[in-house]
Amino acid sequence: MRFENLPGGSMTELLTSAQMRGIEAAAIASGKVTGLALMERAGQGVVQAVFEEWPDLGKSAHRAVVLCGPGNNGGDGFVVARLLKNLGWRVEVFFYGEEEKMPPDARTNYARWREMGEVRPFGALRDEPWRSDLNVDALFGTGLGRQLAGPLADLARAWRQGRPLGHGLAIDAPSGLCLDSGRVLGHAIPAELSVTFHRRKLGQVLNDGPEYCGKLVVKDIGLSQAPEAADVAHAVTVDQQKIEAAVKASGHKYSHGHAFILSGPCGRGGAARLAARGALRIGAGLVTLGCPPEALGENAARLDAVMLRELADAGALAAVLADQRINALCLGPGMGTGPREAGLVAAALVAGRPAVLDADALTILAGAPDLFAALHDRCVLTPHAGEFARLFPDLAERLAAPAVKGPAYSKVDATREAAARAGCVVLFKGPDTVIAAPDGSAAINAALYDRAAPWLATAGSGDVLAGFITGLLARGFAPFDAACTGAWLHVEVALEFGPGLIAEDLPEQLPAVFRRLLTEKGRP
Repeated sequence: MRFENLPGGSMTELLTSAQMRGIEAAAIASGKVTGLALMERAGQGVVQAVFEEWPDLGKSAHRAVVLCGPGNNGGDGFVVARLLKNLGWRVEVFFYGEEEKMPPDARTNYARWREMGEVRPFGALRDEPWRSDLNVDALFGTGLGRQLAGPLADLARAWRQGRPLGHGLAIDAPSGLCLDSGRVLGHAIPAELSVTFHRRKLGQVLNDGPEYCGKLVVKDIGLSQAPEAADVAHAVTVDQQKIEAAVKASGHKYSHGHAFILSGPCGRGGAARLAARGALRIGAGLVTLGCPPEALGENAARLDAVMLRELADAGALAAVLADQRINALCLGPGMGTGPREAGLVAAALVAGRPAVLDADALTILAGAPDLFAALHDRCVLTPHAGEFARLFPDLAERLAAPAVKGPAYSKVDATREAAARAGCVVLFKGPDTVIAAPDGSAAINAALYDRAAPWLATAGSGDVLAGFITGLLARGFAPFDAACTGAWLHVEVALEFGPGLIAEDLPEQLPAVFRRLLTEKGRP
């Protein structure tokens, strides 16, 4: 996320559907607001978002088709229909459900619309020419717990094929999308713009959520209650204190930590060199790359500020780690997966130092239950989807299984379970990177929407991220904070560079990013 929440240092909550319903219920129970008032505010927020996104629609009357469902999301849709009608629009409403079974507030808005216009049966959509300027999906929102079927599935298929003309908008979420996981329940109706309320929901930043939501806008409807912190996942932000902690203010090189990066054989050292450069740029006072003796010359020709150390085997690593000033390790990038490398992983884990295990180190862990059992709470695992499946095959299988009802099993659920099983922080990479700790703390670093950086999908990008996290561990960051801060900065430096990025560019953007962030907050 961007820095709008930075001054207070708090992270932005990402809510589940149940949490959002609980917040609304608590607000209503307090007597400070009614359900009808919240529904009216939601409808006003949707109309405002429409005119902000498509200003031409606000200049004159147009035609809208509003699809209303049987719950409170449908009630929001009836409010939107009424507000547009009052602005002179031609509005057609199609209703899926039974009036007598609607919640009271939604039924009230159904009745208010009936005083202004017709409610057409959902089946009449088959004959709809779809010549509207705005198509509003107010069918299910957060309330869907089952797959779309029958005419709903037919509608979703038609929508996917581009049948409707005009703009497509979803209230809260595209119908068919699980807002707890971002997974499609069979079929879903895609939107150009999704308008949600109070806070973003997990499913809007996970899995298929961004693809189906289109652009996401959050509108305030006057809710202030927050959920219990233990029950939420957070969008990663970086507060001012963490940025200032990552920018050196005083002290000598050893006061900023000594990171040790393990490298592979000749011809495979590039990944470790990228990690080393990342650790150095993010502020580790010293960085040493340990490599097999035969690779010393190759690495010496490519490195200057990064120191070198011959590292023949696990015994040599144990000797190196006798120096207590070496306070963070990075194992895996280009390291190899043979017996020597398995021994290095074992020696590193025995030492108990903060450690990032990436790439080849994860492959080693997946095939060595004894090493997996030796993981400790100062470790950070950084798997991509394939590595996660090798480490946690049962969790990956659950995540890959078709989603048939909501709330569906999510990437947050899988990462939390993985962290609890491993006893350490797990950073599950992707555009929707999820970071979880053994205590259940979870955060999502979403390189999506206005933070999309697809050019990060380049060879070596993950090696630099491993180096960033290792450097922050050396600086004294706790593993969860190091993973969250490193992941956030990883995206920020990619955005700073832009398209055409290669992995070597990432560390070199950090000084500019630090300067910009501190300047934005009034620091010279």
